[in-house]
Amino acid sequence: MKLFIIPAISGLAAMVIACQSTQNAPFHSAKADTVSSIVQPVFITDTVAHDTDDPAIWINPADPAQSLIIGTDKDQDGGLYVFDLQGKLQRDKTVTGLKRPDNVDVEYGLNLAGKPTDIAVTTERFTHKLRIYSLPHMRPVDNGGIEVFVGETGENMRDLMGIALYKSKSDKIYAIVGRKSGPTDGTYLWQYLLEDNGKGQVKASLVRKFGKYSGLKEIEAIAVDDQLGYVYYSDEGTGVRKYYADPEKGNEELALFATSGFTEDHEGISIYQLTESTGYILVSDQGANSFQIFPREGTSGKPHQHPLLRKVTVRASHSDGSDVVSVPLDAQFKNGLFVAMSDDKTFHLYRWEDIAGKHLKSIR
Repeated sequence: MKLFIIPAISGLAAMVIACQSTQNAPFHSAKADTVSSIVQPVFITDTVAHDTDDPAIWINPADPAQSLIIGTDKDQDGGLYVFDLQGKLQRDKTVTGLKRPDNVDVEYGLNLAGKPTDIAVTTERFTHKLRIYSLPHMRPVDNGGIEVFVGETGENMRDLMGIALYKSKSDKIYAIVGRKSGPTDGTYLWQYLLEDNGKGQVKASLVRKFGKYSGLKEIEAIAVDDQLGYVYYSDEGTGVRKYYADPEKGNEELALFATSGFTEDHEGISIYQLTESTGYILVSDQGANSFQIFPREGTSGKPHQHPLLRKVTVRASHSDGSDVVSVPLDAQFKNGLFVAMSDDKTFHLYRWEDIAGKHLKSIR
C-alpha cells in the first residue's frame, strides 16, 4: 500500500504529467461528493483458499501490461497469491504454507548480490517474521524470515499486521511494521532498514520506534508516499495519522484526519499520484463497503490538512486492504488501477476513472 514511480517508467509518467493542463488540477470542493451508486470492478480475481486481506501492485518496468497483483491469504496455512491484470491466478509465482500472512507491500531496486532487486514483503503473524520475495519470480530472499518486535512480551505485541516499504531519496529501503496490539506511548510502529547481508539475502536493522495509538481497536493499514516522504496509518477507531517516513526527520505527528463519518473501522490506505506533489489518499470505510478520498497535497498553504473530497461505494465487501497506481498499464487501465480486497476470498480490480468519477482527476 504505497505510492511510487519506478525509474524505468518515470519518463512515461513525467511525459503524462507534463501534458496535463491547469484544468486537470485536483478538485477541492467545499462539500464532499458522495456517490450513491455502486462502482463495479472490471475484473474479480480467482479465489484464494481461505481469507483475502491485502493486495500490492508490482509494475513490470519492461512491459506494464505484464504487471502483477500480489495478495495475502490470511490463514495459519496461508500464502501470497499472485494474479495478472485480468485477475487470473499465476500458480507458478504463488507462495503457500505461510503462517497467517497479513499485509504485503512492494518496493523497487533493493541492492542484493550487486543487482537491483524488486521485492515483495509480507508480515507473517504467527512466526513474528517478515517474509521477503524477489519479483517477479517470487523467490525467497530472507534466509527463512526476519524476526521483528524482538523483546516485546505483551499479549499480541509481536503478532504482525501492517507493512509499508519506504525508499528514501538516498535509495535506502525501509520496512515500517505494525502489530495486533501495541503501546500508547508513541512507539506502536517499528521501522527497519533493509540491506544485503553480504550473501545476497536481506537483513533488517531497527532504526526507530514511533507512532501514536489511541488505545481503541488496533493499527493495521500503513501506506508510504515515497515522493513526498510521508507515512500514513489507520488508527482504526480514531482516524488516519501522518508522520515523516524518514527516521532522520523525527517522530512529530503531522496530522490526524478522517476522524468522522466512518461506519466501522478505518482500514486500507492507498495513494494515487497526479503529479509529483498532488493526488489523492483513499481510506477504506470497512463497514460501509466504501472508500473516502482526501487530497494528497492538503489544502492551499496547509499541506497537512486533508479534508474529505469524495465517498465512493464499491462492490468489494468489507475491504481491509487496497492499493492503487496511476501508471498506464494496458487498454483496460489507461489511467491506473485500483485494487481492493473483498471478504469473499477475492480482490476486485477497478479502473481509476470509475473511482474518480467526474469530480476527481486522472492522468491522461
